[in-house]
Formats: sequence, structure tokens, C-alpha cells
Amino acid sequence: MATGVLRGLLAVLALGTAPSGPWQADRGDGTYTNPVLHADYSDPDVVRVGDDFYLTASSFGSVPALPILHSRDLLNWTLLGHAARRLPSPDFDTPQHGKGVWAPSLRHHDGFFWIYYGDPDRGIYMARARDPRGPWEPLHLVHAAKGWIDPCPLWDDDGQMYLVHAWAKSRAGFNSVLHIQRLSPDGRRVVGEGTQVFDGTARHPTIEGPKFYKRAGWYYVFAPAGGVKEGWQTVLRSRSVLGPYEDRIVLERGQTDVNGPHQGGWVDTPGGEDWFVHFQDKGAYGRIVHLQPMRWKDGWPVMGADPDGDGRGEPVRVHAKPAVRSPAVPVVPATSDEFDADAVGPQWQWQANPGPSWASLKNGALRLRAVATPGPSLWTAGNLLLQKWPAPAFTARARLDPDELREGDEAGLVVFGLDYATLAVERTARGLTLRQAICAGADKGNVETVEANAPIGSGPVELAVEVAADASCRFAYAQGGTRRPIGGTFAATPGLWVGAKVGVFAKGGGEGHADFEWFRVE
Repeated sequence: MATGVLRGLLAVLALGTAPSGPWQADRGDGTYTNPVLHADYSDPDVVRVGDDFYLTASSFGSVPALPILHSRDLLNWTLLGHAARRLPSPDFDTPQHGKGVWAPSLRHHDGFFWIYYGDPDRGIYMARARDPRGPWEPLHLVHAAKGWIDPCPLWDDDGQMYLVHAWAKSRAGFNSVLHIQRLSPDGRRVVGEGTQVFDGTARHPTIEGPKFYKRAGWYYVFAPAGGVKEGWQTVLRSRSVLGPYEDRIVLERGQTDVNGPHQGGWVDTPGGEDWFVHFQDKGAYGRIVHLQPMRWKDGWPVMGADPDGDGRGEPVRVHAKPAVRSPAVPVVPATSDEFDADAVGPQWQWQANPGPSWASLKNGALRLRAVATPGPSLWTAGNLLLQKWPAPAFTARARLDPDELREGDEAGLVVFGLDYATLAVERTARGLTLRQAICAGADKGNVETVEANAPIGSGPVELAVEVAADASCRFAYAQGGTRRPIGGTFAATPGLWVGAKVGVFAKGGGEGHADFEWFRVE
């Protein structure tokens, strides 16, 4: 991999562009800048084990599912992999946008890492592992139900296990309430009837995403309310696990530009500091991750900055780093991939459970089979290999060898959301053509429109997309010479509950293939 990185740097310098990494929160002077992850790790939850921190997040219908990230200081994160290689229903063999894995919780208990998540159409699932790098036990259906979402477990002092969860109005017909269920000792099934412990309809509408804790004899439920874009962070507390719970708003937008600061998890450091990890919805960039300092006052958490001392904090932009025993090496989740390892990097996800013939690694290249897509656009294509946007502005490039495409096949780059854009090589009866296309309203069944064409010769071609800080995208290409722009400006959009993604694809009749020699993000 080191050789691949060196090749990437040399290639960038040859084009006359200074290399730059994706977003880095660590300022190198003892402080950090929010967000700590400028990437779509929606609904984050975090746990500490010794000196190590681990984070998971929603992955919806993308596969592999349930990302597992590691950090030593809550700022510098490495993507270790995923807890689920496939999603458990055959429905996910085709894209299920916005469905699947909603708001998981991550805990460590009795030597195991535990993940619980809600599938709004199927119920509550769990998985566990001794090592967060895996192997993880297969996903287990704890309770079949429609509308149960956002579960989080709690092991009480007497050994009883509980689970708090919210409700999806789109499936259950109601929301804004939280229930607590008893679980069997092994955590694999619900026991008896649940108890409604909070109704937020009047004061905390759309309360959801609960995280369950116990501290100093108090039971706490941290739960966002008010909606993703304009909401706040609520905390509930009670002396009894089943309530009644009193409530307080502990984090809101205040005078900042951080909309809807909520939905996340509380974690402490080995030295006893408290921190809160949460997301902010940033449109095409997805739900990016922030880190707030946290302290306790009169038995309630106070998050972020609280200049007027009323207990309602607001997000910080710059703050002193968490005090940890082992300083972390600056690092970010993987983006570039030279395709010279035994598997693609952990940053890649498919739009569905992958078919066995979709991809392979051959002679230092990623080979994508040009398989058929079932609908009028790529919206229904599971065989898109995509990754999250890593920064406010970046360039993604791929080197593609299209010579083995068959007539009617195409392969290339894609920026994917409810609207998407491609820069692809298509083989026609007259030869190879570069095709830049846009599909507006892909989720509504609309078809692509071609923005520009350019004939090319055989042999490798470099494809590029430059993403500006306003999420506008410009495409370019090079074949044996100067990079040339093609097409106009594309305004990227989020997907369904997710940010825009960037990646590669191939489609066609199934006989041809395309080889991607590398994919680089700068």
C-alpha cells in the first residue's frame, strides 16, 4: 500500500497540483475543529474500552453494513471494517433506499462488543463480537416488529437487561414516545410486554434515537427531539428504570450555524472527562460528526458551551482536545484505493447485497462486471461501488481501462444521490465514447440526459470529478495528455437519509468488464 500511496502522490505532482488530504479535525496545537468527521456517519454511537474508542453509525441499505471506527482520542478515526457483510433479508439483494440499518447502539459488556439496531420494517437485530475487527456473530432478529427503531441496551446492577427504543411514524402510525422492554439474560429476545416511559408529543415532538445509561443511581436516556434539521438534544432521568422520567434540553443550536445538534452518544475518557458525539445534517455532505465537551451539573449533563449558565449548551467550533494517555497519530478514514491488496478498502459499500460476479481484483486492478441494471436509471442498480464524501471540497479520480467493454456497456465515475451524475466510457458500434450524463429525480423513476460526449481511443483513461465547497461538481478527463473539462456543473443532492456518495460502476449485458487501476481522493 505504501508503494501505491507514493504512486498517487507522484501522479498528483505530475499534474501540477499540490496534494492535500481530506478533512482533518486535529489542529496540531492541542485543539480541534468541529466536525471531527466531515463524512456521513449518521446517528453515531460511541463506546470506550480501556484507552480505545469505537464508533458505529447508521448504514441503511448499504452493504457491508454497520461501520466500525476506532480512535485513541475521539478526533482521529480509522475505519476498521463493518459488523455485517450482508443484510439478512433477500429484499436487500436489490437497493432498498432509506431502509435497513437505522440508528445502531454500540456497547461493551461481559467481554463482548454488542450492536443493536432497528430495521423499521422487520424489527430489532443484534450482533456481537469479542474483537471489534471481527469476526462478528451473524445478525440475530431479537424481536420481529414493524416500526420499532433506535434500540439501546442497558445491563442493570442486578443483572437484568433492558432495551429502550423509539417508533417510526411511517410504519407504526405514531411517534414521539419511548418504550422500555425487558430482554432475556442473553439479550437475544424480548421478555413480556414493554412499558411506555415517555411521551414527548407536547414538549419534545419526534423524540427518537435514545441512548440508555446509568450513573450515580440515576437512569438516563439521551434522546434527540424536534427533527433532524431543527431539533435539539433532550436528556431524561429517573431513579427507577421504568420511570417516571423528568426531562431537560441540554444542547441546542443557540447562536451557532450547527443546525439540529443531536442524536449521538456520551463517552468518558480514562482520565474522567466527559464528551458527547453527535451529528449535524449538512445536506449533500450527509450527517457529519461533531464532538462536544460535556460536564455534569446538579445531576444533569451540560454539553458544549453554556455562556449564560442556563444548562442549555450550544455547539463549540474550536476546543481543547480530549486529554488521553496516548497521543494519537493524525489519521482519517480511508478514501483512496490502489486496488493492490487482497480486498477493496473498507470505505467501499454496495447499494445492495453484492452478487458473486460483480467484482474481483485482478493484477492490481478492480474488475467490475458490466451487469444489467433492472430499471430506467442507476437508482435501481445494486452494483454501484460507492464511498462517503470525506471533506467539504475534494477531487476524486479513477484510472479506467475500458477495452473489454462490449457494445452497449459503460463504466466510469458516479456522484450519487436523489439526483446523480456520471462520467463514463460507453462502447458503441462506432467505438468508445466518453459520456457525461445527469439524472434529475432518479428516485422518481426519471431517466438520464446526456450533457456532453467526446470520442476517445482505446487504452486507459483518467476520469475526475472536482467537488467544491458548495457541493457543486465538475467533471474532467485525460487520455495520454492534458486534463480536459467535460459537461457543465452538477449540483449534488443527498440520497434518502444519506449524503451524496462518489464511486465507480459498470453496467451492460453481463459479458464485458472494466478494469479500474486506482481510485484517488485529494
